[in-house]
Amino acid sequence: MTDVTINSRICGYVHEVNGKIDGNKVIIEIDTPCNVVKNISHMEVPLEGIFGIKDNYVLEKASHAPCCDTCLVPVALLHVCRLEAGYMSKTLAKNVGNITIEFK
Repeated sequence: MTDVTINSRICGYVHEVNGKIDGNKVIIEIDTPCNVVKNISHMEVPLEGIFGIKDNYVLEKASHAPCCDTCLVPVALLHVCRLEAGYMSKTLAKNVGNITIEFK
């Protein structure tokens, strides 16, 4: 199981995400105050749909939500999926702690 917090400071929302591998898919649950993100708050993401940008399951669902093009949630969901699928190291992710965008 992978749990992450997405702090979307620009839009003022904090989203709590839980992901869990289940066979050949990752089950995603999002607790969010954002009405747009609520449209994708439950997803069953097929593992073959988490690679690339074109034909990406998560990005496709986010575009129909419709999340804005700068929303942090879809990319964070891809991180959760890759962590659950074993394509990214959970230890490395925990050691890094967070990913940031710093405006200067």
